Amino acid sequence: MSMSDPIADYLTRIRNAQLARHRVVMIPASKIKKAITEILYDQGYIHKYKVDVEDGPQGSISIALKYDQKTKEPIIRKLGRISKPGIRQYVGKDDIPRIINGLGIAIVSTSKGLMTGKQAEQQNVGGELICYVY
Repeated sequence: MSMSDPIADYLTRIRNAQLARHRVVMIPASKIKKAITEILYDQGYIHKYKVDVEDGPQGSISIALKYDQKTKEPIIRKLGRISKPGIRQYVGKDDIPRIINGLGIAIVSTSKGLMTGKQAEQQNVGGELICYVY
């Protein structure tokens, strides 16, 4: 696992934890990962999260994953990286993609911080498309 793309690593850890039906996944923390985690929480994709600053240089984030009570399927069905370190994907405020007709979210890194595509549209800012979730 190369750490040239910590965000891809973050998304993969969540996907793998869900495949293994883990309740909690631990991920090395960084500012951007904390911001992504906050968005996942605000949008109802995860139960809760805790940042442990004691753990390692940047600390770690433990994320309580959410599963459907009836089907036991993970709430997060798909997590995908859009912009990659080699090929960055930037969008203007009018080109922010709708993820599954607005059922999913795009996470955009803007000059005003990390936010969902919808929030970026409302604030009239574009930015780098980090990933999508649905």
